[in-house]
Amino acid sequence: MQVEVHPDTAFFLTGRRAGKASAGPVLCPALLAAYRDLTKLRYDFPLVLRANSKDGPLFEPLSALTDRLIEGGAERQQALRVERELRAQAAAAGAVAPAAAAKIDGELVDCDAAMPARLLAHVWRATQEGKAAAFRRTVERLIVKLDDILRADRARSAEGRSAASLKASFGDLHDQAFDFDSMSKFLGTVSVQTTLSDSRRGRIESTLAALRVQRFYPTDGAEALAFRFESCAAALQAFRERVPDVMRLAKAITLAELEVEGEFSSERHDALFERLAASGLDLRDLALFPDYLVCVREAHARGAELDALLEILAGGLPMKILLQTDDLLGEPLAHAGHVPAGAHGRQLAHMALGLNSVYVLQASAAQLAVQRERLLQAMHYPGASLISVFSGAGGHAGDLPPYLVAAAATESRAFPSFSYDPAAGADWASRFSLAGNPQPERDWPLHALAYEDAEHQRVQAQVAFTLMDFAACDARYAEHFAAVPRAGRGAALAPAAECVQRETKGVPDKLPSLFLVDGGDLVHHAIVDDWLLREARRCAEAWRSLQELGGIRNSHAERLLARERQNWEGERAAAAPAPAAVTAAPAAAAAPAATPAAPAEAEKERPADEPYIETPRCSSCDECIQINNKMFAYDANKQARIVDASAGTYRQLVEAAESCQVAIIHPGKPRNPDESGLEDLLKRAESFL
Repeated sequence: MQVEVHPDTAFFLTGRRAGKASAGPVLCPALLAAYRDLTKLRYDFPLVLRANSKDGPLFEPLSALTDRLIEGGAERQQALRVERELRAQAAAAGAVAPAAAAKIDGELVDCDAAMPARLLAHVWRATQEGKAAAFRRTVERLIVKLDDILRADRARSAEGRSAASLKASFGDLHDQAFDFDSMSKFLGTVSVQTTLSDSRRGRIESTLAALRVQRFYPTDGAEALAFRFESCAAALQAFRERVPDVMRLAKAITLAELEVEGEFSSERHDALFERLAASGLDLRDLALFPDYLVCVREAHARGAELDALLEILAGGLPMKILLQTDDLLGEPLAHAGHVPAGAHGRQLAHMALGLNSVYVLQASAAQLAVQRERLLQAMHYPGASLISVFSGAGGHAGDLPPYLVAAAATESRAFPSFSYDPAAGADWASRFSLAGNPQPERDWPLHALAYEDAEHQRVQAQVAFTLMDFAACDARYAEHFAAVPRAGRGAALAPAAECVQRETKGVPDKLPSLFLVDGGDLVHHAIVDDWLLREARRCAEAWRSLQELGGIRNSHAERLLARERQNWEGERAAAAPAPAAVTAAPAAAAAPAATPAAPAEAEKERPADEPYIETPRCSSCDECIQINNKMFAYDANKQARIVDASAGTYRQLVEAAESCQVAIIHPGKPRNPDESGLEDLLKRAESFL
């Protein structure tokens, strides 16, 4: 007997729907609909890359700079107008430099394919300038000290006490004031200390020559060596070729320090330097020299390039590697063995975690402003650093800007943020962090969605943003969605996020669906096929593994807690007194009925005027803390709360609500009725109350 299968169910099972169009590339996730036009929004881009870090952070969002200008007295509307103009210019050109109209000494860069490399190069140059200044101070001090030793030795020699040498040391100003011939004869009768041995003099002179001709941080206008590369293989080859020069210079610096302190001993140190030459350099030696910056695309990290990358990481070489992924999903292949294009980059980042000695930062391009401190730490780390970035600029998301695609990758757990700092402590709790991910305690972030249904009724729902929503941004994946007519739906539907959690065999009772929006802002239900649902399930499992590393929903901790609870309950039961023997009693002497316990005091409702934060949903993005760290603070879980609403202004509460990436800050009502601009602030706060 043949069972008729509903067309919607057939699409879910097979990914094919005869005679009906799929969702098509014009649909995008409903939660992204309000953000499609970024020119109307204030967000983290463009970034300001400062030429001089003394004027502020090395880089920061233009919106943050504008806010400080307003707080400093700039007229609000004019400042915001200039910000909008600069944002539009940066979006059109990718970069604007200099941005003098906003009193910026630096460059503006937008979120595009070129931005990650441009940003990392900016931070890397600033880091290397600091290293160069410290190196030059050390070397110049040693050169002066060694020169002094040679001059003092020459002054004690017969040549140094000759009339010609004495005359040269005094200069032409005193040419007629002294009889240098008589002075030379007199000094010749004076006993002096023994001059330097030929071996020591030669050692000092060769050391001075090595310090003066080095090309790692040249001071005499000589051409410096290149330390920025577009290939790991090329960077590794250059590193190998320079090892002899690095060892000579490192030896010269060590020798110079010993000579200046008068502690060099041929018997001890000659053998020591021979052993060092045989064993090679360690991180302390390499820390003196410039770090290499390598910017490579994930699609090119294959073959010899991949081998070089792995050798750099495994060897802990002083290289900062940007591994940029532009296409995270790749071409959809609905068959077993499909490996998304960007999976290779994510695998390399996870592999680097296992080395335990590599600084690892994974973040989408949209997250780089939030991850500023960790990016700086990666650049200062004395070893290998891998910065894995998804640019969002793959070119398959239609009109969605790269920033929005990159942010959606983080939101959907397709490219979650994490960092691993080997220098932060001795355990994973100290080294590993999931900071920057929205609602990291959940499988998928939840957001409020309000829309009008087919009956023109307003509907409000809590909607999860999943890998399937991210795939809906990619026009190549349109065939994995089937739009359901707004009226007369067929098969029963369920939120796709719920279907990920339960794996069913055979024909399901309910089909997974998403909310998608068309070009006219109409909300549609779209069925997701089984192949994409399984991909989302794998994505969720990978995210749960990261959660465990980050101490969230850790299975070992949960098992230990359950065992301890069981032991505690057993001990409590064993310590409880035995029940008294039951004896018959006259009815008149019966115990009075127990008085019912007073009901627990109902939780007090929060006054509508009071500001508050939905702390459990905080993503630890630092935005509110940066606005006012006396009004906002983190709790023990590094999630924000309001500690003192009177420690700042109502404007700061509203601006914190506007900048919050997960929209969990509710500013309430102003406490100071005399605060300026309240009418405008109250209008801006309406959507957050």
